[in-house]
Amino acid sequence: METLELNGRQVCASGIDSMQVDSREAAKPVAVAEGAAAQGIVVIGASNVSRGLANLVATVRVRSPEPADLYVAAGHGRSYGANSRVWMRRLPSILWCGLWRALDRNGFGDTKAPAIPQLRAIVTDIGNDLLYGFSVDQVAAWVRESVARLAARNASIAITRLPLESIATVGMVRYRLLRTLYVPGCTLSLEALKEAAARLDAAILEVAKDHRATVIEQPGEWYGLDAIHVRRQKIAAVWQQACDVWAMPEARGPVYASVGEWGYLGRSSAEVRMLAGRMRFTPQPVVHLKSGMHVAMY
Repeated sequence: METLELNGRQVCASGIDSMQVDSREAAKPVAVAEGAAAQGIVVIGASNVSRGLANLVATVRVRSPEPADLYVAAGHGRSYGANSRVWMRRLPSILWCGLWRALDRNGFGDTKAPAIPQLRAIVTDIGNDLLYGFSVDQVAAWVRESVARLAARNASIAITRLPLESIATVGMVRYRLLRTLYVPGCTLSLEALKEAAARLDAAILEVAKDHRATVIEQPGEWYGLDAIHVRRQKIAAVWQQACDVWAMPEARGPVYASVGEWGYLGRSSAEVRMLAGRMRFTPQPVVHLKSGMHVAMY
């Protein structure tokens, strides 16, 4: 079972400032795919993205008419604006990770270029930061900044609402159990959490409206006992709706990820992470599939 602890619950001046980065390592150029695909797909989230990444890769492979490169900023316990730790693994915040630099280096930042690659994005797993002690306004600001960066790159954006229907079913006994298992440092009462989730959801709708993002609803039936993780058999529905938002053609055949893809993606690492107190760097993209798709993780 994973237990998350934030780095002092502070907004990071740099996503890896507290990880004691070796300046020689940090100065190394970021590896990018040779012959980047004509389109890029940005996936921002936390544990649900990590759990369903292989299915997303399979869905895009089947539905996309041309090769696509995936740029993923996710991971169990990931925070939008603060460094996070699960067990012995630390990750920088989404806002300060290498995702944004990679997009620019692959041509997604120059909107005045004669041939701009097509960019699509999904922003999900919103609300985890509430459990870590951050205010609704702070979390909304982090999400707004993430969406604004994508919009500035002319991305077609899908954004999931908070699972309010699922959260509404959580009672005191279940909440205490889940809080103990997942976020033992959380001091929010159940009533306060439900109120904060409703306020954040309303703020997310405003963010989507302001940046012309398409909202994806999350029915209560998608979620399991913990009201946080989408049931594995329902994760595919999230990706299918995202592909609909991106105006991809209907699936040309069955969507399934091979055992090899599950294993390959599951053992792949983010560009920058700290493991057992040691900073580690992994050149990106870290996954190169036979279909021509590259997957970069940040």
